[in-house]
Amino acid sequence: MFEIFTHLANWMTYQLFAMQRETKLADAVHFFIEDTSKIMVLLVTMIYIIALLRASLNVEKVRDYLAGKRRIFGYVTGSFFGAITPFCSCSSIPVFLGFTSAGVPLGITMAFLITSPLINEVAVLLLLSLLGWKFTIMYVVIGMLIGILSGWLLDVIRADRWLQPFAAKAMQKAQAQLSNNGNREQNAADSTITLSYRHQFAKQEMVEIVGRVWKWVFIGVGIGAGLHGFVPDGWIDAHLGSGQWWSVPASVLIGIPLYSNATGVIPIMESLLRNGLPIGTALAFCMSTVAASVPEFVMLKQVMQWRLLGLLFGLLLTAFTVMGWIFNLPFWQI
Repeated sequence: MFEIFTHLANWMTYQLFAMQRETKLADAVHFFIEDTSKIMVLLVTMIYIIALLRASLNVEKVRDYLAGKRRIFGYVTGSFFGAITPFCSCSSIPVFLGFTSAGVPLGITMAFLITSPLINEVAVLLLLSLLGWKFTIMYVVIGMLIGILSGWLLDVIRADRWLQPFAAKAMQKAQAQLSNNGNREQNAADSTITLSYRHQFAKQEMVEIVGRVWKWVFIGVGIGAGLHGFVPDGWIDAHLGSGQWWSVPASVLIGIPLYSNATGVIPIMESLLRNGLPIGTALAFCMSTVAASVPEFVMLKQVMQWRLLGLLFGLLLTAFTVMGWIFNLPFWQI
């Protein structure tokens, strides 16, 4: 199915650019052309198709739905909605405030926000095409499990005490209104959504998302191409690929200062795997880069006190490290 991109990379690298085969530069250029073309075609095609199916879904409906859910079911539902909605960490503050002001419990809100940058339809499609179904399923299950368990733990310890005062008051006020008035009144039934509307929605969302992530695709593939073409064979395997216990927390710490979304980090992870990095170490690096980056926590400081922010940070790092150790077991190797 994807041989056409290999042929395109062969033609451009060795005929159009007339580069010498089996050189480091040629390998890097070939990797960049093949992966970039494949990813961009997948982005345009699959985002459009998925947006057609998601045309009637919006943040307000998700928020209102979660506000009335029981806690246990709410964690699962919040994580599920996080997995199917296209938010990144840069969207965290407005979404967080929207959920808390609607009375959604903090744990359910955090299950949504933690899962959302980790899992999105683009990342799932790219993983499926690049690394296969086993890794893709593992990626989705881990991301949702981290969101669910994190939300549950934050509610158990009553972490809403450590919200910034304005956010805590907004959530308490909305919850009191829900308790006094019961379920909020439903809006008038939505009018029938036409195919023309779905097409326009899908087209607009495809243009918006591709316009937002294309640079991360180029950056991610470029870094991956550099690793693929210029890192000496066996270097990564010799330094981080022997299954040492410290290699997983080291990869988590390396990923924290970086910033990327799941789309941009996947080509880097693919190149690391090809160079011998164990799957658990690569996964821990990917998750820390996407969901525990410094820019995200700087933004979240506006709605969280230091205690809650530090708790969330430690919780994520622990989860990534433990998951990395688990999936470095031989059973999961690809």
